[in-house]
Amino acid sequence: MTLPGTPFFAMREGVMYAEEVPLPDIAARFGTPCYVYSRAALIERFSACQAALNAHPAGKNSLICYAVKVNSNLAILNLFARLGAGFDIVSGGELKRVLAAGGRADKVMFSGVGKSEAEMELALNAGIFSFNVESAAELERLNRVAGRIGRIAPISLRVNPDVDPKTHPYIATGLKTSKFGVAMNDAPDLYARAVKLPNLAVRGIDCHIGSQITDPLPFAEALERLLDLMEHLEKQGIAIHHLDLGGGFGIPYRMGEAAVSFADFLTPLLDRLQQSGQGCAIVLEPGRSLVGNAGLLLAKVEYLKMGAEKNFAVVDTAMNDLLRPALYGAWHEIVPVSPGGTEAFYDVVGPICESGDFLGQDRKLAISEGDYLAVLSAGAYSFAMSSNYNSRPRAAEIMVDGADAVLIRRRETVEESFALERIHGE
Repeated sequence: MTLPGTPFFAMREGVMYAEEVPLPDIAARFGTPCYVYSRAALIERFSACQAALNAHPAGKNSLICYAVKVNSNLAILNLFARLGAGFDIVSGGELKRVLAAGGRADKVMFSGVGKSEAEMELALNAGIFSFNVESAAELERLNRVAGRIGRIAPISLRVNPDVDPKTHPYIATGLKTSKFGVAMNDAPDLYARAVKLPNLAVRGIDCHIGSQITDPLPFAEALERLLDLMEHLEKQGIAIHHLDLGGGFGIPYRMGEAAVSFADFLTPLLDRLQQSGQGCAIVLEPGRSLVGNAGLLLAKVEYLKMGAEKNFAVVDTAMNDLLRPALYGAWHEIVPVSPGGTEAFYDVVGPICESGDFLGQDRKLAISEGDYLAVLSAGAYSFAMSSNYNSRPRAAEIMVDGADAVLIRRRETVEESFALERIHGE
């Protein structure tokens, strides 16, 4: 059986392995639900992205800023930091995570539409690489905060090229209707304003058109508009030192779905940059493409509920553990860890009291009660979006490194989930 996206999760003699560790051993040792990540897969994905950049003259002066929101476990951040990554953050909390994991502040891009004054001050004092400014109001606020504490804020403007990325509307971020960024037509005036503000230093242009994009063409369309803007700014005497092309490179989620390589995405962009004669540094913000296929979620079948219209495999894992299917209608392959039992079609559902609590629908599975299921391609936007809904403790996270399985986040207890609450009136 060929699993989507990575060779580091595979079936061997009827049992699924993560690298050299059988998944049933992980379930028995750490319990379920639990997230399992392959260290080798994470290294391979980052190295493939860096190699695609290094192979091209226009990509040698580049910085890969891993998008922390995708999966913010300290062990994963630390691994990428040691591989040379920078980080794309969207909150002060993510900055603190990056620093706690050993990341360098001078390799941090700060994106996001709602930066508070406290977050700006934290980032300025840390000495980050650049702020990706997303509105005229933010530009003024950042100048004011930087002046108050005696700092100069390095900035890019995040511009919306109004390119359709052909993805789910919730994760299309570069359209005119998006809350993100500034309109392309407004960007020249905002840059002209920025260079006059005493506490700002214009460094670059930023763009991010969406997520889970599997067609390289929208990136090429967006780049053309960025190059037009860069040319206009240079004629106005505004120098651009880096071009942040964002991320959003998609991954395969289904069996047999072909992966688009980093070279497929990046080579046409780098060719065009070289042709343009622009010698600025290139910044990328990949997230899902580095971690998505490097993780899975282990679940245990509690009950098989057979009905006249529907069969249900009720598992110990729910929408609080993995929200994407309920939120986006997202597809994750669901595979028995040790196939057996009578084959039938099931909706794989959790114990939460919501009809939207499902991990997959109409899945053909050969399973019995007590079996384990692997929900694949769960390294991205999975644990990071989990919650304590229905007072369920969040899952454990495990890193597999060859023949070793290491706990990188222990399972929460119910008591921890309400430890910050207080009873009033007694």
